[in-house]
Amino acid sequence: MHEFMLMEPTNQTFQELVGNGVKYTVPRFQRDYAWDTEQWEELWDDISTLAKEHYHYMGYIVLQRMGKHDFQVIDGQQRLVTLSLIVLAAMKQIKNLIERNIEAADNAQRLAVLTDRFIGAKNPISLKVDNKLSLNRNNGTHFKSICSNLEAPNKRKLTQTNKLLHKAFRFFSAKKMGSSGTQIAEFIEQLSSGMVFTKIVVQDNLNAYKVFETLNARGVQLSTPDLLKNYIFSVVTKNNDVSDEDLNDLDENWSEIISQLGEANFTDFIRYHHNFQKKLVTKKALFSSVRSLSDTPQKAYRYLNSLIDYAPIYASLLSPYDDWWAAQGEPYRQARKYLDAFSLFNIKQPFTILMVAFQKFSGQEFIKLLRYLYVLSVRYNVICHYSPKEQETLYNQMAMQVFDGSFKRASHVKNSAAFRKLYPEDKAFMNVFEFHKMPSRQSSKKIRFLLAEIEAYRGHASDYAKMQLEHICPYHPEQSWCEAFGEGVNDIQDRLGNMVLLEKDMLKRTGFQEKITCYQQSPFPLAQKVAEYEYWNLKNLNDYQAWLAQQAVDTWAID
Repeated sequence: MHEFMLMEPTNQTFQELVGNGVKYTVPRFQRDYAWDTEQWEELWDDISTLAKEHYHYMGYIVLQRMGKHDFQVIDGQQRLVTLSLIVLAAMKQIKNLIERNIEAADNAQRLAVLTDRFIGAKNPISLKVDNKLSLNRNNGTHFKSICSNLEAPNKRKLTQTNKLLHKAFRFFSAKKMGSSGTQIAEFIEQLSSGMVFTKIVVQDNLNAYKVFETLNARGVQLSTPDLLKNYIFSVVTKNNDVSDEDLNDLDENWSEIISQLGEANFTDFIRYHHNFQKKLVTKKALFSSVRSLSDTPQKAYRYLNSLIDYAPIYASLLSPYDDWWAAQGEPYRQARKYLDAFSLFNIKQPFTILMVAFQKFSGQEFIKLLRYLYVLSVRYNVICHYSPKEQETLYNQMAMQVFDGSFKRASHVKNSAAFRKLYPEDKAFMNVFEFHKMPSRQSSKKIRFLLAEIEAYRGHASDYAKMQLEHICPYHPEQSWCEAFGEGVNDIQDRLGNMVLLEKDMLKRTGFQEKITCYQQSPFPLAQKVAEYEYWNLKNLNDYQAWLAQQAVDTWAID
């Protein structure tokens, strides 16, 4: 990370973070305060350990330097606000002591010191606090009122997010922090010096995005959607000509995008959405390229509306059983089978083409394209395991041609040079399938899907989810199987040619002769085919899997 950060990450306590005249601003369009009782209780439990443990690690906080002592909070708002509310709740308890005339002079002095250290300096005329921490446009006024008055404003029709601020302040105000001003001040000292953050300071939001990508890749989940939202909304409002009503509508639409996708899917959505409009870039260059799509108010507005349009499509591509598909009417009901396969095998690369094709193609053409990409994916990704990098590059080319109108039908995609380059030829596909293995203990559902597809091609449709996977040579073979296969007996259990589907697997480790009778009476064509062999040995397994490979070639074929 060194190449794009202004400073090395440093560990700082909450007290060090808010000291020395530093000010923090939550960007105007970053998400609202959202923590609720569950997070408050967890944090309070962590604080309760400080008496014994002395320190508690609060994770990363990512800041963007705006001036010598001014920072924007790129990630860490929820934790900073909640710790500030705890300090405010403790200060309220000291204020209550003053009102009850308990050590009033000393406690008033303590309150002034604490206000100056943790909350901000009071204006001597208005007595309002010049906050060290300023929140976004939806929370700012409410939070500032709590800071100035040590009371949650008693207003009607509070928004949900300000209700949470109100509720959090009351939650912590009810906690026991000490019975005297001295004890409460000691509690604040212990809290502020014991909660430790790793602080990362960046120069601009492009560097912030790179930090986010790096940390997310390491399993530290920072909120990339917040970063992108703040950038887009700041560009949209650059000329100060967007009304509050329009901003609120955009805010609601953004929240709807996040609720539909979930934060875990957001970055992939942004990448696939980008990749049907512009040439493929590396993940590191993604945010920079997205900025070029939205670097003027008009382009940012257009980009935001495009995200709003495409989010439900992407979310539904991820969810084959979403009732959104039924609402699209015929022929979209046919999408489920193919999307189920994508979900099962965790294949998302086709989504960049499918997202834009849904908007540009008729229903019939969309389903045709979906089938073509499904067949290609089984051949390319599931069986042959070819390079995903080359695939993504060529998908990007095809998606851009759908987007710009060069490809108007599914056949235009199928017949393109890019598609033909990706499509494994029959001979290559068959050669890989002929000896293909899949770990059946981890991949039983996937194997059942593949075998059920071949069964359906042979004229017997069945629900793969309700079938049992039967190993012809059992996973733990007895002596007769070892004699049939010799030393290679443990190398063949996971070969696709050693498995068939049954409605119920009652055979377990019985011998092949006993299994033949069951296979013959089965409605499953693959089991019936295996029953044609007199013995089950390596020669016959190879012969059967070669036949199975030919069925696979015909099952997953594009006209």
